[in-house]
Amino acid sequence: MHKREIRRLISKIEERGLTLVPLSIYFKNGKAKIELALARGKKTYDKRKDIAKRDSDRDAQRELKSKYRIKG
Repeated sequence: MHKREIRRLISKIEERGLTLVPLSIYFKNGKAKIELALARGKKTYDKRKDIAKRDSDRDAQRELKSKYRIKG
């Protein structure tokens, strides 16, 4: 990367609270290359929604498993 690109990424990370995320690492002509992305973290309400969905899915799987369990 050029110095200007690195400075731009650093300023975005510091100012806006973005995070630099490595997407992939590969080798080309004897050099390691990394694909990067700027990402914004989840908000609190998004996290709560995901946790609630995961819990409900887990409960549903547990019910199905107990319903179709072979009793013998």
